[in-house]
Amino acid sequence: MAASMFTRLSRLSKGDDYEDLEGDDNVEMDITDMYRSLGKSVGRGQPDSAAAHRRSEQQRASGSVAPGDETFTVQECIDQIGFGMFQVKLSVLTGFAWMADAMEMMILAILSPALHCEWRLEGWQEAFITTVVFCGMMFSSSIWGSICDKYGRKTELILCSVITCYFGILSAFSPNFIWMLILRGLVGFGIGGAPQSVTLYAEFLPTKSRATAVTLVEMFWAIGACFEVLLALVVMPTLGWPYLLGFSALPLLFFSVFCVWLPESARYDMTRGCYDKALHTLERIARDNGKPMPLGRLVESHTPNVRRGQIKDLFIPELKVTTAILWVIWLVCAFSYYGIVLLTTAMFENPDGCHGTDVKYNPNPSCFLECKTLTTKDYTDLTWTTFAEFPGLFITAYLLNKIGRKYTMAVEFIVFTVFVMLVNICTTRALLTFFLFVARAFISGAFQGAYVYTPEVYPTSMRALGLGTCSAMARVGAIVTPFVAQVLLKKSAYAAISLYGGMSLIASVAAVLLPIETKGRDMKDSGMEVTKVKEGSK
Repeated sequence: MAASMFTRLSRLSKGDDYEDLEGDDNVEMDITDMYRSLGKSVGRGQPDSAAAHRRSEQQRASGSVAPGDETFTVQECIDQIGFGMFQVKLSVLTGFAWMADAMEMMILAILSPALHCEWRLEGWQEAFITTVVFCGMMFSSSIWGSICDKYGRKTELILCSVITCYFGILSAFSPNFIWMLILRGLVGFGIGGAPQSVTLYAEFLPTKSRATAVTLVEMFWAIGACFEVLLALVVMPTLGWPYLLGFSALPLLFFSVFCVWLPESARYDMTRGCYDKALHTLERIARDNGKPMPLGRLVESHTPNVRRGQIKDLFIPELKVTTAILWVIWLVCAFSYYGIVLLTTAMFENPDGCHGTDVKYNPNPSCFLECKTLTTKDYTDLTWTTFAEFPGLFITAYLLNKIGRKYTMAVEFIVFTVFVMLVNICTTRALLTFFLFVARAFISGAFQGAYVYTPEVYPTSMRALGLGTCSAMARVGAIVTPFVAQVLLKKSAYAAISLYGGMSLIASVAAVLLPIETKGRDMKDSGMEVTKVKEGSK
């Protein structure tokens, strides 16, 4: 199903670039600036590769290319080649990374209820098992971003996958609560590098297929989340949580092995002056897609001298409002998305006899035998709500290109607000599951909208930094949400649910107030180009 869906994307027209390199911290001027200013091909002054040179001379001799016109950039090459079999294979591989990481994240909703009974944990301890994972993710986000920019996307993805897998397996042998916190925190440290798989993927996409492709590749996250719940349904009643933790970590090991095929970003190689490597990657894409290479020589695009990777750059006059609003949106996205995931299992354990349970019970029983764990029915209903991410992704993919990025996020935040507030109604289990299903579908869609919009709105010189700071704000929301969904809920379900609705309503207003709409807009290389766009729109 995934392959056919992405094959259909190959019919979409092409678009512009997706770069997010910050440059080396020890370099005052980007290494490509001198070549950009001279309009020369990149390669640190070295001659073009022999193959490219011969092709250029042959094209000029045949009269197919006029002198002075025989150059193309990485983006122009990707535009001409288009979306094809190479992108389909890349979609499956990067999607597999998302699927494996989704399993590690979804297990948080299953692990806490199991340990609550086995280790006799208090509510705050349950919440802390989830929070420590997000603390690890927040702490590692900037580290992985730096590794990604200095050593390449491929190296970073393999390293973070191996670390996540290793500590995920070790956590299955945790003897007590403290060791579980340490090891799950290290798992979170590894997961913090997972978003870079989307960075690498998007750098090979044409513009007009970028929003749809990035959104649809997220269906692998939904597949991983659903698979984790089904795995828990089989493993938990018989083998228990240690085996579930061990089995859930194995897909990342397989991904690390498959990364042998994964290419490095051509844009990364160009920015580092590795002309021949970038050209080889583009020729490989052309072969896989069965399309010809553009005529002429590969050159770097012309961009004014810029300094990269400074926090203050995010607050230049043209971007300061956008940055502030995006931080709010990302915080609410993570707070609400992970909140609804944790809320689902927490509602099934809720002791008020109304929201998800048929009778009241003591959430902290004195007798171990009275402790309530998730039942087969609970796992079944959790599976249904997890499947909600599929329609959410398809709706988002349609709306992003129909009404634009900012209004898609606003609409989905509003729908989430309506349905999460309906959870306050004391109703049947079936209707409660339906409300949670719709709420999860639209909050996952809003999160994907933010993933599409953020890299588009920031120029190349600060794209990685912009996405990294937004991701850090998302971790703040994710760190807080367990104490709402797993602690406050047991005190007052109405207060916890209403808090999610209120935060989402704030985010919907914030999305509308975003000053820049990126639908159909070329991605920029520097803040100066953002300025020109804003001036031209007045």
